[in-house]
Amino acid sequence: MGHITAKRDKIVARIHRIAGQVAAIERSVAADAPCADTLHLVAAVRGAVAGLMDELVEEHLREHVAAPNLSPKEREKGAEELATVLRRYAR
Repeated sequence: MGHITAKRDKIVARIHRIAGQVAAIERSVAADAPCADTLHLVAAVRGAVAGLMDELVEEHLREHVAAPNLSPKEREKGAEELATVLRRYAR
């Protein structure tokens, strides 16, 4: 993912926030917190991960499928990589 160099710090910070949210879920379960509270934490993590996925998919599309300097073979490879990931993500 060398092409994300310009956004690397932002993406890493986003991942750290997600890690913090996951840690909050662990603490919630360990503390026997109310189910609704824990479910809200899980929903927040799901949304955060979905947002991260959206950002990374968009970057992949721009750099490996839609970039004007790509050959048809490179575009096909980028599209196949993305299709494989999306199939797995949709499960």
